[in-house]
Amino acid sequence: MAGRDYGLTGRDSEAAVARGLASAQWYHTDVPREEMKKLMRRSNGPALRDTAIWFILIVSSATGVVLTWGTWWIVPCLFVYGLMYSAWTDSRWHECAHGTAFKTMWMNDLIYQVSCFMIMREPTVWKWSHARHHTDTIIVGRDPEIVAMRPARLVAIFFSFFGILDVYHAFISMFRHATGKLTPDEADFIPASENGKVFNQARIWLLIYFAVIVLCIVLQSVIPLVLVPGGRLFGVWHAVVCGLTQHAGLAEDVLDHRLNARTVYINPISRFLYSNMNYHLEHHMFPMVPYHQLPRLHDLIKHDLPPPYSGFFEAYREIIPAVIRQMKDQNYFVRRNLPPTAKPFRPEFHELDSAPAE
Repeated sequence: MAGRDYGLTGRDSEAAVARGLASAQWYHTDVPREEMKKLMRRSNGPALRDTAIWFILIVSSATGVVLTWGTWWIVPCLFVYGLMYSAWTDSRWHECAHGTAFKTMWMNDLIYQVSCFMIMREPTVWKWSHARHHTDTIIVGRDPEIVAMRPARLVAIFFSFFGILDVYHAFISMFRHATGKLTPDEADFIPASENGKVFNQARIWLLIYFAVIVLCIVLQSVIPLVLVPGGRLFGVWHAVVCGLTQHAGLAEDVLDHRLNARTVYINPISRFLYSNMNYHLEHHMFPMVPYHQLPRLHDLIKHDLPPPYSGFFEAYREIIPAVIRQMKDQNYFVRRNLPPTAKPFRPEFHELDSAPAE
């Protein structure tokens, strides 16, 4: 069989449109209107608290890196700094991209811009990429953020735990955009009116990185490079561990988030760093609910959802064999079983109608 074409301008993109899977109507669990209004109510308080904790921890750990340079004490400092710079920043980028972290929009915009720079995701590109991801979640040929393809790119996934390829591709992307060029896939989801923003942001970022290099030369020290962009490398493993649980191994080309997204109960520290995105099914079904309300949303709708996973171990006990099997059998996926209390949903076109699963 021909492999899937995950590009946004290829045959599977055309097929998704023809099948009515592009910008389609998704299933949503019924939630009383008044309850949903309460859940969607935005507040500055939780995000200000969490951002303050983030700021204190990243400044203190960066100070620790500088003060312990050349000693073994730098290891715990780099560990904490990496988690703050990469893992937590990844979730800050995500929440502010949705505009739901803060009630005050300029606060969302400010933290979004800062966290985008730190996690090396160009703001305008990822704004529209993530919008497409939510519109066409795991629809082959439409979603630009599918990580675990069929077959999975295992080498790329392995190196993503260390951020090496991500940083490399981020700089390639910046240089391309700084010269005024987009890839065909980017041109598919970024409105032409936004192109100027993409190009100018890339140029500004490259100037900042150039200034970091100059600072290293002036100080005769690599510490600035270790902190920026080196911090992007040290803690990204946590974001990858969490991120792979979102969709890997599940159904493609379905219009029901209960079948292509996971909710996983995780430890309090990881959940804090991950900004409750372990409730990922709920987030995709209702993306405008702020992150601090997701546990409450989960309690309200869990009767209509597949059972959540008890932790990382249970999730990866399913994900790893599924991804390995998909290396040979690209039609295989993990079927999520709905509880007896759930409302069934079968769109007109559905991967479950034609593909084997377990």
